[in-house]
Amino acid sequence: MTTAAQAKAFPDIVAEGVSALPRPSEPAHIIRSDAEAIAVAEDLAAQFAKGASERDRERIWPVAELDAYSQSGLWSLNVPKAFGGPELSYVTIDRVIQIISAADPSIGQITQNHIGVVAAIRTVSDEAQQKLLFAQVLRGTRFGNAFSEFSSKRAADFETTFKDEGDHVVVTGKKFYSSGALLAHLVPIVALDGEGRAWYAIAERDAPGLTVIDDWSSFGQKTTLSGTVILDHVRVPKTHLVPGYRGYDRPTADGAIFQIIQAAVDTGIAQAAIKDTIAFVKGGSRAWIDSGLDHAWQDPYTIQAIGDLTLRLHAAEALLEKAGLAVDRAVADATAESVAKAQIAVAEAKILSTEAALQATNKLFELAGTRSTLGIHNLDRHWRNARTHTLHDPVRWKYAILGNYALNDVNPPLHAWS
Repeated sequence: MTTAAQAKAFPDIVAEGVSALPRPSEPAHIIRSDAEAIAVAEDLAAQFAKGASERDRERIWPVAELDAYSQSGLWSLNVPKAFGGPELSYVTIDRVIQIISAADPSIGQITQNHIGVVAAIRTVSDEAQQKLLFAQVLRGTRFGNAFSEFSSKRAADFETTFKDEGDHVVVTGKKFYSSGALLAHLVPIVALDGEGRAWYAIAERDAPGLTVIDDWSSFGQKTTLSGTVILDHVRVPKTHLVPGYRGYDRPTADGAIFQIIQAAVDTGIAQAAIKDTIAFVKGGSRAWIDSGLDHAWQDPYTIQAIGDLTLRLHAAEALLEKAGLAVDRAVADATAESVAKAQIAVAEAKILSTEAALQATNKLFELAGTRSTLGIHNLDRHWRNARTHTLHDPVRWKYAILGNYALNDVNPPLHAWS
């Protein structure tokens, strides 16, 4: 909860902090194959889809859903086998995120930073730290995030810092867009050391001085709970201080991994919108007056449009798979060439998944007709979710990355947004 001292130190706090959730009492399941991961994801997605519209409409926190999700084993898919994890391919991981996001993209997005942090720990942490943190992930511990800051000039500009206090560090700052932090068990905080290097200071969700505020007010992705995190002299043991900067001072797959999950979420949104368009056209739309047809699903223009949307979805899925293979190669052997190829493949997937999501969610209403806009259906959630989520990492800069690579042999920059 927000204390008087915090209110004085951070006078713009306007809401109370939210209490932390308990950690799981039983160890999470550990998935052992790609086929099992897909089957588990499909089973969970069927459950999540049932309440997705109501959660969006009423902004109901997906507490039970996240518990089921993280306990299913799907949050440890990229933990290395050397530490007891599944170490599945990113082709499979991306497919899992797409499946979950087609059911509820807020839940799919909450996974993104957790997966990215697990990947970063694999890249930059020493063996002792990996053993400690991976064991927690395998048990079912969820990482949230406290990365971005609201008032900085650029996404990679951070004002949050930490001071070295011997066996621990003390973190001070303020974060926003903190997807998943409300319902996390541990909160990785991007904070700078005295040399300006960015670390992940992984704090307990209920650590003194760490306040998570439920003030996310976007019209889409409502239940990612991406609000404000206040860090008022938060103590983090050095065992949980991860040198994240090392993932970007040389070629690694870390940035591509953060990005490819975004593309998987958008592909899931497109998939869901097309599915609901088809269902509404078949069950709720009327044939146009000039068509001479009895049913909307017989309309040749509608048939053509559905064919076009389906083609674009399948193309986005193909690029997502191609990107997953490229990421897997970069993880196995991170060179300047393999990492650049992974970044380029992911940029292509991000562009097409963004365009597919926006087109599919917009076409839904054109093809389904006026009735589809009625509030009872809440189909606008697809467009709101697509429009909100695709604002991450603007695709106009992805085009620039692709062009510069193809035309001038310039590799993409190394950071979490590329």
